Amino acid sequence: MNVLVVGGAGYIGSHCVRQLIAAGHRPVVLDNLVYGHRDAVAPTVPFYEGNLGDQALVGRVLRDEHIAVVMHFAAFCYVGESVTDPLKYYFNNVGATLHLLQAMLAAGVNKFVFSSTCATFGIPTTLPIHENLPQAPINPYGQTKLDIEHVLKSLAVAHGLSFAAFRYFNAAGASADGSIGEDHTPETHLIPVAIDVATGKRPHLELFGTDYPTPDGTCLRDYVHVDDLSRAHIAVFDRLAVRGAQYFYNLGTGTPTSNRAVIRAVEKVAGRAVKVIESPRRAGDPPALFADSSKAQRELGWKVRFPDIDAIVATAWRWHSAHPRGFNDR
Repeated sequence: MNVLVVGGAGYIGSHCVRQLIAAGHRPVVLDNLVYGHRDAVAPTVPFYEGNLGDQALVGRVLRDEHIAVVMHFAAFCYVGESVTDPLKYYFNNVGATLHLLQAMLAAGVNKFVFSSTCATFGIPTTLPIHENLPQAPINPYGQTKLDIEHVLKSLAVAHGLSFAAFRYFNAAGASADGSIGEDHTPETHLIPVAIDVATGKRPHLELFGTDYPTPDGTCLRDYVHVDDLSRAHIAVFDRLAVRGAQYFYNLGTGTPTSNRAVIRAVEKVAGRAVKVIESPRRAGDPPALFADSSKAQRELGWKVRFPDIDAIVATAWRWHSAHPRGFNDR
């Protein structure tokens, strides 16, 4: 199928573009390159530079490229920033997405795959997190994602939109061949920051919160490889053939990993120490988040190919050590 990947030059989107090609689909990318990188997308892939909120542009791409499915990765995703600048997140993650959906309906495109997040659950009432737990976000980022989930449910009823919303946990790692990976400005994700310290790009890592009610006092998170995430997004395509279908899936390994354990994994693969400075907790960070992904495994046949933090960190190390300046080294 022809698949429009909105945010396809970003971290997860660019990996999904590669998985689409491997699965025999034809991806088309729309990205405004605010956070994405043109070099993350092969030159053979049709590329449109623009904003998801530009209804005229989106409508033209949908029609000219004969798009059957839209995959949406073009969200702002810094939890801390969402707390200090919530309007930025509501304008983009909610407002611009509404324009994207309106352009889809006008063009008669009724299949949508949405990049949601475990942040919609806030502080979960039980662990691991399954799809039917109450959703009560504790930061604006999670709230904006939940807002769009509600919009999608309404559009499924009113207009027959078929959609899948994937609530994934901590996306991590890089392509197995080391050719593309994470390159954010600013970079706040723990694994690349720890690698930057190990390689001397940063003097230290700031460890936010060491007094959580967890075994070593640091946050527990579920790190899931970016390629594993991408394969789940493609596996749902057949299920979208049913008009008005609504699917929600949690994507994670189900294994909680502490921040200190991540740092140890980086030290192991790098063979170098990572200097840590302990700091207070960040606003909006729950103590523990990890997934029950049995529904995706059962319904989509989804299998995790990178089950542990060491394997995930190894792929990240391969990318970052070969590209210390990210895509500027290409």
